[in-house]
Amino acid sequence: MDVQQQLQRLLAGSGESEVVEFKEAKSNYDFDKLGRYFSALSNEANLKGLHSAWLVFGVNDRQQVVGTRFRETPKQLQSLKKEVADKVSQRLTFIEIHTVQHPSGRVLLFEIPAAPQGLPVGWEGHYYGRDGESLGPLSLEEIERIRRQNRLQDWSAGLCPGACLADLSEEAIALARREYATKHPKLAAELTDWTDETFLNKAKVTIQGQITRTAILLLGKPEAAHWLNPASPTLSWILKDRDGFERDYQHFSCPLLVSADEVYRKIRNLKYRYMSESSLFPEEVDQYDPFIIREALNNAIAHQDYELGGKVSVVEFEDGRLCFSNPGDFIPGSVEQVIQADAPETRYRNRFLTDAMVNLNMIDTIGSGIRKMFLIQKNRFFPLPEYQLERNRVQVTITGRVLDMSYARKLAELPNLSLEDILLLDRVQKRKPLTDAQSLHLKAQGLIEGRKPNFHISAQVARHSDDLAQYILNRGIDDTHYKRLICELIQKSGSAKRIDIDKLLVDKLPEVLDRQQKANKIKNLLQALKIQGVIEVKGKLWKMSKG
Repeated sequence: MDVQQQLQRLLAGSGESEVVEFKEAKSNYDFDKLGRYFSALSNEANLKGLHSAWLVFGVNDRQQVVGTRFRETPKQLQSLKKEVADKVSQRLTFIEIHTVQHPSGRVLLFEIPAAPQGLPVGWEGHYYGRDGESLGPLSLEEIERIRRQNRLQDWSAGLCPGACLADLSEEAIALARREYATKHPKLAAELTDWTDETFLNKAKVTIQGQITRTAILLLGKPEAAHWLNPASPTLSWILKDRDGFERDYQHFSCPLLVSADEVYRKIRNLKYRYMSESSLFPEEVDQYDPFIIREALNNAIAHQDYELGGKVSVVEFEDGRLCFSNPGDFIPGSVEQVIQADAPETRYRNRFLTDAMVNLNMIDTIGSGIRKMFLIQKNRFFPLPEYQLERNRVQVTITGRVLDMSYARKLAELPNLSLEDILLLDRVQKRKPLTDAQSLHLKAQGLIEGRKPNFHISAQVARHSDDLAQYILNRGIDDTHYKRLICELIQKSGSAKRIDIDKLLVDKLPEVLDRQQKANKIKNLLQALKIQGVIEVKGKLWKMSKG
């Protein structure tokens, strides 16, 4: 590894995070706090599926090199490894302590390995973690997530003593045979000669003829679900109107191979018509790409934590959204990490179940399913999938319509935008916050305008898309115009209450602002006029200043 390049990558990155920390540490640094950082960064690297995290000495919070004199000799740095190892629960040793002689001073890069699988790293008996840039105790849920990584038993491979082939659905086995032939065309000819027992063994659904939990999940009759207690082999489809009220629902049980297809057919995949005369867009598409529906649903089945006793839910909203959710934490830790890695996961919660679903053509193991979902939405100019990973649950929402036409046009005009940039633009159209580094990056490319947190699509984009009207609504008008309106109201009326001024301006302020932000904007305009000596307040009335 080129440590000079690694330092430059860290300095040019998005700043401090759960796995990156900068410290000036010009000479001394509190040893106990140093140990807490080692524990926290090691645990966070594990949770995010990274090989290591970074603690950098000699760099300030603005990512500027200021130099450090901490442990100036190689001998002092070497002794630090032992001092830390003596107080860390797993006797963690560093992969390397890198010293970089930067033009602005000496920099130390502590490369901190991820906590071992199944073993959170503690400092003097306490486990630490990070919430963004903040150091604090590792939550009980996060400790358990790390500890569960080391489970030696795969729940989905467990046998169901007493269950037999009669507990499996003939319809499901017939469908399994067809899907197996599709997945393994070279075996299709001899497949017809296999008995059901031989087929199920070769498809890795049973083990030497013994019925597994996976066999019951995918192929079992509905009345055979009791073999899985307390796990619930249930798929729930729910239809909700625009206000979130349920209009219809249906629950499906074993066999999930069949039920997944039934849920797919329940989803009303209507046509979406692009409301635009531009030739950049197709005239009409399905709201949801079939691959995305099946990928999201089958991923939920494959990766659910069945020991939690929950179920897979598919909620269809009439405003053009699909929401898939399942119990269990997201093992890779970060969706961004999965997209960037674009490779198979090194471990799975239900390895036996996952392998069986691969053989039955429900999922594949190339590891790019999530990334493909993002690319499909991008190519349709729709919002990207939105993952929520909290409270020991994975939820992904798919939007089947354009939310922001300026965003869609930008994707259409610049098809070579990187997926990373598209992820950030997607946050802008969804009114989600950006870090300072992210906003600077997008502004440097001329993709967004506005002030934090009210960013919007840039004028450059609006001009290219002939959407100047919407751009003006987002950007608003110069403050001088709003001040002139306030003064005209007060001059004509002699005085004005705040409620009158609000009524005048609220509908004229940028659409990108919410109600509270508009109220703050008006307050700032009034204060600016007051400071300038143009208006003054008497009780609850604003009047023109006599001075």
